[in-house]
Amino acid sequence: MPIKSYLVYPHEGRKSELIRALSQIIECDVMPAQNEELLILVTETDNKDEEELLKEKLEAIESLKLLSMVSGFNTPQNS
Repeated sequence: MPIKSYLVYPHEGRKSELIRALSQIIECDVMPAQNEELLILVTETDNKDEEELLKEKLEAIESLKLLSMVSGFNTPQNS
């Protein structure tokens, strides 16, 4: 189960729009930073296929300027 955290930068003046867009994606938890014009995003998916679909959803958001991964963790699957 991949869990990743990101710093997310909106296009100028579009922070609220970006928060709304990210909040509508079920795999995302978004929090605005208190002292900067950026957001903190935590994503959680069940597998690589879902991770790829999430990546496509994020790339389609027009108010998103930059997405910078801070950390990632993947729970090993038991065979």
